[in-house]
Amino acid sequence: MSLLRSLRVFLVARTGSYPSPQPRHTFYAGPRLSASASSKELLMKLRRKTGYSFVNCKKALETCGGDLKQAEIWLHKEAQKEGWSKAAKLQGRKTKEGLIGLLQEGNTTVLVEVNCETDFVSRNLKFQLLVQQVALGTMMHCQTLKDQPSAYSKGFLNSSELSGLPAGPDREGSLKDQLALAIGKLGENMILKRAAWVKVPSGFYVGSYVHGAMQSPSLHKLVLGKYGALVICETSEQKTNLEDVGRRLGQHVVGMAPLSVGSLDDEPGGEAETKMLSQPYLLDPSITLGQYVQPQGVSVVDFVRFECGEGEEAAETE
Repeated sequence: MSLLRSLRVFLVARTGSYPSPQPRHTFYAGPRLSASASSKELLMKLRRKTGYSFVNCKKALETCGGDLKQAEIWLHKEAQKEGWSKAAKLQGRKTKEGLIGLLQEGNTTVLVEVNCETDFVSRNLKFQLLVQQVALGTMMHCQTLKDQPSAYSKGFLNSSELSGLPAGPDREGSLKDQLALAIGKLGENMILKRAAWVKVPSGFYVGSYVHGAMQSPSLHKLVLGKYGALVICETSEQKTNLEDVGRRLGQHVVGMAPLSVGSLDDEPGGEAETKMLSQPYLLDPSITLGQYVQPQGVSVVDFVRFECGEGEEAAETE
């Protein structure tokens, strides 16, 4: 008979019963999310809403005791920390790729440029959503500006000015914060390069063109590409073909890269080669752009041209 069995027999003889087993100790390691159906539903809802991994969403819900709103805030704060950390490490790496974004709403049109390191990342939806956020932030900024009653207005925002704009009603912080989040998710250096905006009163029209245009239903009417142009025209009457004329003028600006509008009296050649109206028309080089425009009943008064990755000195076209 073993020692343990002898001890049990002795205890039974003394007490008439076996000793009750001692309870096991459990260690509490913080709040835990139960495996109930409602908890799984919360997890799926947070995952769909934020796009973060299941592991991070589960951790957020556990940390916040199952509070969905607080879990979302916690996730964004953690992502923000990670994004700023990555941004600091990647700062200085060249950002020659990226996208131009065009957005038009009512009488306001904006062009923005956001740069990244590789073309692969520029095709990622997360990067394109960042471009959308920058365009929407620029549009909101423009709409707060006072309209000119009888003339068009045009403005530019450099990288620093753009970064400081509010991210919008559905986002916290500034556009710079959104940039940090995107860097954290995609792991490349990125910059908010620049933006241009145009507001026009009645009697003016803004033609636009984006080369290699991409458009997605999820991108809030945003048009994306590598080149973009806005052409401001004055017209005495609303014509049915204005959109087509504006697109053709935008194509010319992208393809011929003029430096100024010039006038219909400019002779082709020489210094006039950089003046828009005296350049050979891109779609029909047998005539000048001025000769194309004149019968259309519009006057070209200004333009903006963006080329993705071009030097800072070309940020504003005069």
